[in-house]
Amino acid sequence: MLLRIGELAKRTGLTVRTLHHYDDIGLLKPSMRSEAGYRLYRRQDIDRLHRIQALQSLGMTLSDIGTLLDQPSPPMATVIERQIHMLEQQIAHRRLLCDRLRNMHRQFVHGEEPAMGDWLKTLELMTMYDRYFTPEELNRLQLYQADAECETQWQNLITQAETLLSHNALPSSTEAQELAKRWMTTLERDTDGDPRLLDKLNAMHANEPGVQNQLGISTQVADFVMQALASHKLAIYRQYLSEDEFQLMSENYPQCMHEWPPLMAQLRQLVEDQTPPEAPAAQQLAGAWLALLRRFAGDNLETHARIRQANEQEPELKKNTWMNEPMQEYLTQAVTHLMES
Repeated sequence: MLLRIGELAKRTGLTVRTLHHYDDIGLLKPSMRSEAGYRLYRRQDIDRLHRIQALQSLGMTLSDIGTLLDQPSPPMATVIERQIHMLEQQIAHRRLLCDRLRNMHRQFVHGEEPAMGDWLKTLELMTMYDRYFTPEELNRLQLYQADAECETQWQNLITQAETLLSHNALPSSTEAQELAKRWMTTLERDTDGDPRLLDKLNAMHANEPGVQNQLGISTQVADFVMQALASHKLAIYRQYLSEDEFQLMSENYPQCMHEWPPLMAQLRQLVEDQTPPEAPAAQQLAGAWLALLRRFAGDNLETHARIRQANEQEPELKKNTWMNEPMQEYLTQAVTHLMES
């Protein structure tokens, strides 16, 4: 039995866009294509999709899932270890929720009844955030702790993006690029400069329609901002690349941008865990990093060198990357070791 992508999306509750993304990053490629070019999925693909969704529910990144599934014998001990960790987090989240409800109960007992609308909004956001973040992470996530000034800043950014969209502004326009830079600067601040928080926030925004409604950041707005950011960076890279190199990168770079946060999150964790750059986990990350570079820039090593030169010399390319100096040094060591081995 073969399923077209639309039917598979409908019967699994996923979106066609998600399945396209899985195909683009090599995580789930359809077994066949029809003569008209439609993606066709068979039983083996459904089996792999089931594994992907099961592992993702344990908190694994798509990059980790791909690495795990591509091994001949997936180490189930690792999967179980991650499951235990996730369950421990969920227990901690429930305890936190219980504590907060006790505090709210005391308010009611003492006649300090909160406004119903504010209460329900806070409760909804709290339960959604708690499914993705540990209590310690929530204490560092300024977006969660947002005060009136922070909320106003975000509302202004969202309104500007919606206005540009309504006026059919191009992502390459100066207004869109300036908005994208302000957006990313604010986002980096409100995620404490930690790519792990950014990665989790992206997953929550993608998986929880309630978050999109509460924050007011629609998929269209988020996509527009990312396209504008890609246009801003591509304009800088163009100074270093030939016309053919730039054309290739222009076609692929915007579609690859969403793959950076999971890799950055893994990199930050490896650095904090003091994992040796030559360790298997670090070498897997280095391989994934180079594979992503090849996907948007091709296989030409001279092109790669020019991209590195731009990254080193252009301050704008260093901004809003969630990359600090220890992470950069660690990545360089891991990639160098991989290429020399």
